[in-house]
Amino acid sequence: MPSKSAKPRRLDLRGKTAAKRAAIVAFPGVTLLDISGPAQVFAELQEIELAAAHYSLSYLSTAGGLVQTDVGMMIDTAPISGVRPQQIDTLIIPGGPGIWRLRQDTVLMQWIMEVLPKARRIASVCLGAFVLAWTGALDGKRAATHWRYCPRLADGFPSIRVEPNAIFVKDGRVWSSAGVSAGIDLALAMIEEDFGHTIALDIARRLVVFLKRPGGQSQFSTVLAAQASDVEGRFSALHAWIVENLAGDLKVDTLAEKAGMSPRTFARAYASRTGMTPASGVEALRVEAARLLLESSEAGGVIEVARLAGFGDDERMRRAFIRHLGVSPSEYRSRFAIS
Repeated sequence: MPSKSAKPRRLDLRGKTAAKRAAIVAFPGVTLLDISGPAQVFAELQEIELAAAHYSLSYLSTAGGLVQTDVGMMIDTAPISGVRPQQIDTLIIPGGPGIWRLRQDTVLMQWIMEVLPKARRIASVCLGAFVLAWTGALDGKRAATHWRYCPRLADGFPSIRVEPNAIFVKDGRVWSSAGVSAGIDLALAMIEEDFGHTIALDIARRLVVFLKRPGGQSQFSTVLAAQASDVEGRFSALHAWIVENLAGDLKVDTLAEKAGMSPRTFARAYASRTGMTPASGVEALRVEAARLLLESSEAGGVIEVARLAGFGDDERMRRAFIRHLGVSPSEYRSRFAIS
């Protein structure tokens, strides 16, 4: 965001590399954040004084003019007739409750079909994945969408390899992301691909998005998922105790005693309530703790973090990170540490 004491800086593109045109499709009932999230990420390049670091943003709809979003706010758009398909570098199709009516807009769907083979890169945010599915762009590819709609996408399009936990997926030149805020992660990854890690991280910090998440990271924390499943909060006190004793003996017998159950009853009840075994639950909590330590500039090295989080050694922690987050502790720290 621009500083309070200065007007927003705009790049002087004369004599510089031509901007990459990023076109974002709008339609009645589109989710506002699906558009504004990626758009704000791309717009932040305006603040960076690099000759090649720039996108030209276009918001397009069938007829142009004001388009109402899902929250009632209007977006001013240009008509698709004013942009030739070959002019588009990156096409982004957002989601929203209006996505199901979009399929009946034959003019817009035909235009999207014409753009798909010509654009260097095509992408969807949230339910926008269904538009790519309807056009066949996701056939035989991996894809992500909002976790609530992953079964519907997988059932309706068996040829698509739906990744239900991924924040975003890049399969060749086709990108897709999970819901709402995941579009920010998608756009940051695109900037990293185009302009490098340093610029992407700079923009993440400008937007106070300190945790620039990799695509393979889960859409939500394993621990939060367990808490959502344990609707009665039966094991909330136990989880709080585990967090305070991560480096201690957290075998099933110990946890069962703390919960006031026999080991067998505890193991069965815990799995039923949280969807995880007790060992998996402990590991997930240790991963969560290690993540926070790795993000901190005051934490020690990976070996020390592994000790503090109760893993015992860095190799056990590395395997746990790969299972839960899809990245190693070292890579996690290089991406997310707050300097």
